[in-house]
Amino acid sequence: MPTVSGLGSAFKDFGIGAAGGAVAGIATRLFGGWGLLAAPLLAGSVVKGDRGTIIATMFGAIVGMALLGGLGGGTTQTSQQVM
Repeated sequence: MPTVSGLGSAFKDFGIGAAGGAVAGIATRLFGGWGLLAAPLLAGSVVKGDRGTIIATMFGAIVGMALLGGLGGGTTQTSQQVM
């Protein structure tokens, strides 16, 4: 059963995450290509504590996946058999 304090805490976490994402988006726009590096650093430094660490880590993981996806260059094809 959800509690009022649990919902309030989740809403606060959501708000902090949205603010961190906004800071990351602004950094990406301001710094262009370097924004991919600057965004998690700025967002992680603006949001203090564990939440800032989480934002920086998650954004870094997303950038890493995007870089590895761009390095692949090929497409993966799957075949489906019709019965």
